[in-house]
Amino acid sequence: MAERIKIEIGSAFPFEEEKNMVVKGRDLVSGLPKTFTISSYEIRDALAEPISAIVSTIRSTLEETPPELSGDIMGDGILMTGGGSLLYGICQCIENETKIRVRRSEDPLTCVADGTGKVLEDTELMTQISSTISNIHSF
Repeated sequence: MAERIKIEIGSAFPFEEEKNMVVKGRDLVSGLPKTFTISSYEIRDALAEPISAIVSTIRSTLEETPPELSGDIMGDGILMTGGGSLLYGICQCIENETKIRVRRSEDPLTCVADGTGKVLEDTELMTQISSTISNIHSF
């Protein structure tokens, strides 16, 4: 139920029109089944702390990024991948906080696995990426 709520009315940035959802569950006080309505505002408030932690981690990572790579990030922006990138408004929230363009991958749920598979199939590409990573860590 929590996953369904997050998908349907969860957001990192306000909707143009706030949403509500009828939720069925067990009342923790009485132990009895209960139906209630929850708002997207309440869910956004509940997600505020983990979203803040994500933004803080991105900021600290950007602060520690070598200047050469920072220039690339400023030019190309941030590409979000994974299920978290599907949260409504997460890209806009991060963009507002970092002042860097943020976009979501076309296929955020599988793109990392697909890319890893391509690298593992191409030893020359794997060597090139390994060398690049070594150079970044040497800064």
